[in-house]
Amino acid sequence: MVHPTMSLSVTDMVTLRNVRDREIDHLRRCISTYVLRTTLPSLSALSVILFGLVALPVETRAEDPASPTVTVTGKKEPVVKKLDKTVYDVSSMPRAANGTAQDVLQATPTVSVTADGQISVKGNSQVTILVDGKPTAMMSGDERVVALQTMSGADIASIEVITNPSAAYNANGGAILNIVLKRNRKPGARAQIQGSAADQGLWNVGMSGDVTGNDISVHGNLAFRHDGTLKFRQSAVDWNNSIGSQGGQTLQTSEVFVRRIVESAAFGVDYALSDMDSLSLSTRYNNRRSRPLFDVLNQNRTGAAETIYHRISYGPNQQSDDSASLSYSHQDNGSALKAMVQRSDTIGLIDKSYSDVFVEPVRATAYSHGATRSTRHLNQATLDWSRSSEHGQWGMGLDIQDKADDIYNYQASVYPATGTEIPNPDTTNAYAVMTTLSAVYLTDKITHGKWELLLGGRAERMALRVSPAKGIMQTGQWQAFNPSLHLKYAASDQADLTLSFRRSLQMPDPRDLNPFTTYVDAQNLSRGNPGLKPQILNSWELGTNVDAQHLTSDLAVFYRSSRDTVTDARSFDTDNVLVTSKQNGGQARSAGITGSLDWTPEGTLRLGMDAGIYRVLLDTPDLYSLVHQDSISGYMNLRAAYSFGHNDLSLNANCQSAGITPLGHYGPTSNVNLTWKHQLNQTLSLTVNANDVFDGSKRSYRTDTSTFRQTGYDHFVARRIYVGFVKKIE
Repeated sequence: MVHPTMSLSVTDMVTLRNVRDREIDHLRRCISTYVLRTTLPSLSALSVILFGLVALPVETRAEDPASPTVTVTGKKEPVVKKLDKTVYDVSSMPRAANGTAQDVLQATPTVSVTADGQISVKGNSQVTILVDGKPTAMMSGDERVVALQTMSGADIASIEVITNPSAAYNANGGAILNIVLKRNRKPGARAQIQGSAADQGLWNVGMSGDVTGNDISVHGNLAFRHDGTLKFRQSAVDWNNSIGSQGGQTLQTSEVFVRRIVESAAFGVDYALSDMDSLSLSTRYNNRRSRPLFDVLNQNRTGAAETIYHRISYGPNQQSDDSASLSYSHQDNGSALKAMVQRSDTIGLIDKSYSDVFVEPVRATAYSHGATRSTRHLNQATLDWSRSSEHGQWGMGLDIQDKADDIYNYQASVYPATGTEIPNPDTTNAYAVMTTLSAVYLTDKITHGKWELLLGGRAERMALRVSPAKGIMQTGQWQAFNPSLHLKYAASDQADLTLSFRRSLQMPDPRDLNPFTTYVDAQNLSRGNPGLKPQILNSWELGTNVDAQHLTSDLAVFYRSSRDTVTDARSFDTDNVLVTSKQNGGQARSAGITGSLDWTPEGTLRLGMDAGIYRVLLDTPDLYSLVHQDSISGYMNLRAAYSFGHNDLSLNANCQSAGITPLGHYGPTSNVNLTWKHQLNQTLSLTVNANDVFDGSKRSYRTDTSTFRQTGYDHFVARRIYVGFVKKIE
């Protein structure tokens, strides 16, 4: 039996089809009008809407007129808060155009950076730096300070601040700052040239460009910098060697202008294999070299005897970095797969040769030849997979890292008459540190009503081998399961509550594992400890976020703890020279409150502030006792930006209070930075950067132990005015 409604004539069918077509056309016009009249929240939302328009089932007819092409652009949000991180768009930051990566980080909310490159996030000094989500050799160890101070800020698209990383990240014991580099995939060809100059012969120039066709996108950049920093240092030590019942005083003062020549290049290719598959290849190279003149005045007193001399050295110092990565991604039906292999290398040379010119008592000049050569290789392979589920999304991944550090130290006395060198066996040595990390992680993101939950677990296995050139290899292995938790509750359309937790391990620095003694300066020697084990860190944070029409704010309380903390262990050698080694055994705890406030009363004015105050407790072993320290510290960052006509003015001010270190403390620092950008035309702009206007980068320090007391300061002069330009070619 045929249902009556199914008996349609040809005329009825044509009529229904025409009605359907009119309804679809009306729907399309409604959506287009809505898109044009509404500020789009993000480019991803635009993509979804446009895809929906294309996918509507309309039959094409010969008599239909050609549809007009409408281009809709959406403004990228300057701040995007996600469940486990906050993303700050810095691509158009005026200070970044001719500044460095350190300048960009210094202007990023919740991040504090001193002039000498020490970084903390919400008061947490355990910070891992990633580039495009992955670790690199140049961002590990002491080399990362120079890398950030010479990396171009114009190459950076955004900064991701991850206070409590999820299990998907190798946190290495603390917060994460992920530097996301620019990569333009819009069709067409573009280029940009920027440059700036300052006093004392400092200047930089760089250019970048990209070309995107149907299936392939090519991008690259070149940069050349004449960089430099004026450094003042002073250190006074009263020492007491309990073994020999001797004591004395040592005073060191120095002034040096370190000039660096920096060359960098990058190249990348993105190729779309299909609508769902793509390949990406990227390479980077950096080379830095300097030849500073160090003149360190040493005044030593032991009993009634006094020695005064100048220790003079010239370098050279060099560092080169290179990296290459290949990644594959696939997206289909709510699932995503990404595989990546990467290799990065850092090669460094620090020449420690010197001559001692004696003032009192007068004697012949002594010469020494010394150097430290280091090579770091980091190989990494990752596999990440995620899939949408009924309740949210879950993912899993594999992370394998293999890092090798080869370090060679050489120190020898030189006889000027013959040029003969006699190596010092106590400070001439070589060793290698091999670290292998294997990790798997699982995350599950659950959304239910007003609740959003991200659960994670990361199982890690670490193997460590310390191989001296002469001696017995030492090995160590650790296994750990580190959970993570991120929870958000939408209390209203404008406010939510958050809770996060992460436990992680922090591996020792390879230099701290050196089984030998190395020369630092006339006053200090360094000796590693190959028996160090990882530190265990836990972090909790409870907060609230409020997002009103012109005002956004957040407030959070946190608690962090660590055990098996690596601390200094100090002693004296037979010549009464201070030897600093490392040991586990310390404990650290901190708790505090942080908050931020951003106000945009109108489109041309933006004001912001973030600050934190926290209590720090440290328990540090000192010879045969445990020293307990308790202190209150804090930080504050202020931001202001104003646009009028073709001008943009911005202010960024940072202040860090005094704080404690194991068996010591440090003084406060501050910096105030001003930037003016003037748009001469659509493609050319002028920028003026005034860094550290009030010269507040000087930091004092003090250390009190049972064997010595040290006071001093480091002053890395960051006050400078850069005048530059940015030229876009499209």
